Amino acid sequence: MTKLTATTPASMSFAFFLLILVVASGGASASRLLRLPGATSKKYLTKQEHWFNQTLDHFSPYDHRHFGQRYYEYLDNFRAPDGPIFLKICGESACSGIANDYISVLAKKFGAAVVSLEHRYYGKSSPFKSLTTKDLRFLSSKQALFDLAAFRQYYQDSLNAKFNRPNIDNSWFVFGVSYAGALSAWFRLKFPHLTCGSLASSAVVQAIHNFTAFDKQVGESAGPECKPVLQEITRLVDQRLGSNAEAVKTLFNATELKNDGDFLYFLADAAVVAIQYGNPDKLCIPLIEAKKAGADLVEAYATYVKDYYVGSFGASVQTYNQEHLKKTTLTDDTSDRLWWFQVCTEVAYFQVAPSNDSIRSLRVDSRYHLDLCKNVFGEGIYPDVTATNLYYGGTRIAGSRIIFTNGSQDPWRHASKQTSSPEMPSFIITCHNCGHGTDFRGCPQSPLVPEGDSENCSSPDAVRRVRQQIVQTIDWWLSECPTSPGRSSM
Repeated sequence: MTKLTATTPASMSFAFFLLILVVASGGASASRLLRLPGATSKKYLTKQEHWFNQTLDHFSPYDHRHFGQRYYEYLDNFRAPDGPIFLKICGESACSGIANDYISVLAKKFGAAVVSLEHRYYGKSSPFKSLTTKDLRFLSSKQALFDLAAFRQYYQDSLNAKFNRPNIDNSWFVFGVSYAGALSAWFRLKFPHLTCGSLASSAVVQAIHNFTAFDKQVGESAGPECKPVLQEITRLVDQRLGSNAEAVKTLFNATELKNDGDFLYFLADAAVVAIQYGNPDKLCIPLIEAKKAGADLVEAYATYVKDYYVGSFGASVQTYNQEHLKKTTLTDDTSDRLWWFQVCTEVAYFQVAPSNDSIRSLRVDSRYHLDLCKNVFGEGIYPDVTATNLYYGGTRIAGSRIIFTNGSQDPWRHASKQTSSPEMPSFIITCHNCGHGTDFRGCPQSPLVPEGDSENCSSPDAVRRVRQQIVQTIDWWLSECPTSPGRSSM
């Protein structure tokens, strides 16, 4: 039973109007959920909610159910009525507003309105009151893209009504980071007539079953001193799990993780987050010093995990507990289950250990992930990555006017498009702490500083050069996509 019917409730204002950062682009656990913990209110351009009556199933001619989908608008820089509209896609977490990241700079430069639509099922945009596997059948990237298209049309029509204009189109440009970055690229691919172009930052467009390149990049980004220390810690933890699992889990305050695979995944993610979000020194310096001093490396790593990953970054141990993931009650922390459903049905991104020279335990393998999918969601749940890549093209995406950006240290870049072409330029921002979504968020990103400051990057000029190319490309594509009557093809 849906929460809302096709009748628009009175609370849905006719007012006018992200990764957002995932983390956390919003959200919880970093590497497998791609997102950062939520920012405080001062980190947002706006947190004022608006609502849109969204179609539940875009692919059924018979199902006429709707649900309330939350969105935000920021008009302080809008050159009304003809300025461009920047659609910032929210990803796999609750969308609490429009983050004050680099898009605010772009909005000022181009006189743009910024609107951001919460992803279906996440945050307050859930169609159902429970999250059983059956209830989740309408949660997919394909449905989400149609949500964006329907919202884009609704918002454009609302602007036209507000300014008493005929059937006019503003110039739209789409933005996203991480999974939302993939949606940004896919939206331009599937709906080229609705947007002038897309910026796909750290866009994970390639669904991957055995994502061994992820772990390899973690080792490369950690560096030649830190990598062997991390590998030694993994070996020692594996040994202690065999002799006294309760003791080693207690050391990490993770005794609730009865499944050893869940515990080992938790430890692997704890290392990844520092590198992924531009803080490798927080991880590596104390561990290298502990190694040189002959200290207990497992204890040194436990201190890092508790003080930094759980303490400063805000990760939760229960995120890794499969018993937690099985809960179907709608609460404030259901993003974990929702994202795992998308992982287990569409994209996989299984961060498995390579057969040799791995950082993470060899026990974090493909079987662990497939068993998790079955245990959490039931029989028949399996990520069909072949179908996903056939539908979107993977890194061979055949779109146009899409900008791809990636940080050199980010392990997720191996699921993104890193080769450049005239219609789809790809830029790699190279520096010591250039991680996930660096062009939008700067460095470092944990604890979260979403304003997009590049001054703390080890090579600020590298970030500035890519941002300059982004501005030039957006300016060029917008110039070829003027305000026009009707729904012209672009």
